Amino acid sequence: MLELYHHGSSVCAAKVRLALAEKKVPWTGHYVDILAGEQFKDSYLAVNPRAMVPALVHDGRVVIESTLICEYVERVFPDNPVYPADPYVRYRARLWTKAVDEELHPACSALTYVVSHRHTILRSGVASFEDFLKTPSSETKEARTLKWQWIAHGFDAPGAADKLRLYLRHMRKMEEALADGPWLAGPDFSIADIAMAPYVNRLAMLQLGEIWENGRLPRVADWFARLASRPTFKPALLDWIPDGLKAELAANGEKSLSDVRRILAA
Repeated sequence: MLELYHHGSSVCAAKVRLALAEKKVPWTGHYVDILAGEQFKDSYLAVNPRAMVPALVHDGRVVIESTLICEYVERVFPDNPVYPADPYVRYRARLWTKAVDEELHPACSALTYVVSHRHTILRSGVASFEDFLKTPSSETKEARTLKWQWIAHGFDAPGAADKLRLYLRHMRKMEEALADGPWLAGPDFSIADIAMAPYVNRLAMLQLGEIWENGRLPRVADWFARLASRPTFKPALLDWIPDGLKAELAANGEKSLSDVRRILAA
C-alpha cells in the first residue's frame, strides 16, 4: 500500500503525483496543508521530521525527497517505466533531475515568493522581520532572513533577479535539448519531463508564460502544449491546487510582469 503525504501547491509533490500517474500506480493521499502550517503538527513530524512534503509511506516504510521517491517507485513498480532503459538516455534524463534538485528548485522557491507570496504575506499584516519570525518554520534564521528580503523588496532584493535569469537559462537549455526529439531526453516521455513539468507549470500559473510564448522558445512552447494534453497532467498538477490559490498566483503574477520584462530585456 502506498500513502502519499502531499500538498497542491508543492512542486515536489506535483512531480511525485505525475510520476505515479504515468506509471499507473495507485496511492492513498493525505493532504497536508502547508499554507496552514499542518506540516508542523506532531502527527506529520512523526512521518517526516523535516516538516516537508512530499513523503511516501510504503508498507510502513517512509521515503522522502521527491527525486528519491520517484526512483524508489520505479524500482518497486517496474511496469510503465518512466526512466529510460538505455544507459545514455537514462543519464541524459537524470541530468534534468539533478538540475532541478540543485538549481531550479531553489530558484522556483525564490521566484514564487518574489512574484506572488510576498503580496499575500504583506497583505496579511506581517509588516516586519520580527513578525515574520513568529510564523512557524523549519528553516534557519539565515534562510528566513533571505526570504524576508524577497518579501520586503521583491526583485530589488539581493540576488532575486538572478533567480529569474537562472530560470531563463534552464528554459534555453530545454529549447536546445528539444531539438533532438519531442521530449527532453529524446523521443520518449520520461522522468526528465516529469521533473521539469511542475517548474514550467509554476511559471504558467504566475502568468509568466510569455517567457517561451510568441516565438521566443518555440520548442518549449510545443513541449508544454504536449505535456498539458497528456491525460495525467491536469489530475496530477492542477486539480489539487485550491481555486483560491490559483487565482492568487495569477493575480500576483500580473503585478510582477513589468519587473520580469525589465529583467529579461536587460
